[in-house]
Amino acid sequence: MDKIELIKGLREQIVENLRDEILSGRIPEGTPLHETVLSKKFGVSRGPIREALLFLTSEGLLLTERNSVARVAPAAPDSIHAVVIPIRRTIEIAALRSFFHDIQENDIERWEIILVRLKSACERKDYSAIAEQDMALHRSILERAKQPDLIAIWSVIVARIRHHFRKNHQAYKDTMEIYAEHRELIDTFRTGDLEKSVKLLEENIGDPVIIKEPENKT
Repeated sequence: MDKIELIKGLREQIVENLRDEILSGRIPEGTPLHETVLSKKFGVSRGPIREALLFLTSEGLLLTERNSVARVAPAAPDSIHAVVIPIRRTIEIAALRSFFHDIQENDIERWEIILVRLKSACERKDYSAIAEQDMALHRSILERAKQPDLIAIWSVIVARIRHHFRKNHQAYKDTMEIYAEHRELIDTFRTGDLEKSVKLLEENIGDPVIIKEPENKT
């Protein structure tokens, strides 16, 4: 492996780590991310860190200020969910349809690993970890489709509505229901029933927040 490939690999690992921490809420909104601090944390030079921060900025997870300090971007308000969740649903369903009849055993194995982690998080009632694994499973569907445009759009959307995941999870009386829903989804993938899989995926994504028009006070 040459130096360029190694640097790219480092950047991707850093991106995945920081993305998971931001999306799960472990790194709160507004938190500054300094290159020197992150260099020490990951044990790498500032080059891959800088590249990772630029990539996460392109996804909408970070904002870069005039002094070049990157901060975690705020999530979109609930009112935006009604607009973007249907788009997210359309993207994920399109991705699933594109590869469904070519699902391989290694795909199932990847989803099973995520499900094990999700189950553990649900048992612990660790909402940050639940959000992390929930998003990891959905992201894996986009990655399996191997359509860069779809995952680029999806990444920006999820970056803006990350609160939606955590709020939905906290609404469950029993967090194990979250695991059960995803377990059923992957089990249905195994059966080869595309339309049932699409239906379960739609249900899992959920409905957008309904925007109520303000009352006209006269």
